Amino acid sequence: MSPILGIWASQISGHLWAPAGAYDALGTLTLSANATSVTISGIPTGYKHLQIRANVLTSHPNNDLGVRFNDDSAGNYNTHTLYGSGSVAGSLAISNSTFLGAAFSQPSDYPGSFVMDVLDYSSSNKFKTTRSLWGHDRNGGSGYVGLYSGAWRSTSTITSITFYNTFSGSTINTNTQFALYGVK
Repeated sequence: MSPILGIWASQISGHLWAPAGAYDALGTLTLSANATSVTISGIPTGYKHLQIRANVLTSHPNNDLGVRFNDDSAGNYNTHTLYGSGSVAGSLAISNSTFLGAAFSQPSDYPGSFVMDVLDYSSSNKFKTTRSLWGHDRNGGSGYVGLYSGAWRSTSTITSITFYNTFSGSTINTNTQFALYGVK
């Protein structure tokens, strides 16, 4: 037998790194028609954090997929991003924005994916922070990966999350999938 974390494999049952019930599936959505925005509402309290997992198709290939909380479109958001394609790397910081970044440059022919964590979403004494890992591949051409981190400067409990394309007139397309999880 080989040692695992200083104990023998025969002494392990289950996964030490993934406790049962750590993530609860709260709902999924698959778009059956193009939409200018997608809102997740009726978010229950009782969790420490939220996680959104998505596969996204859009009508415009070079834009941010933005996110807003509780319909707040005021300049209460700060975002930082790091991104790269293998030959290009960059970073960007935006303060006092009207949205947070969730993912960038979602291609119109191939889905991009992201996982966004919303930390302390129901805390009444903290600003809300996010982190989003995203990426896409355009069938071998000009794919990107990246990281967004952000802050919504509000102590309000998050009750709704809205995603939309920041490029004017573009849509989130049919077959885009969103899944919401509660993190204990």
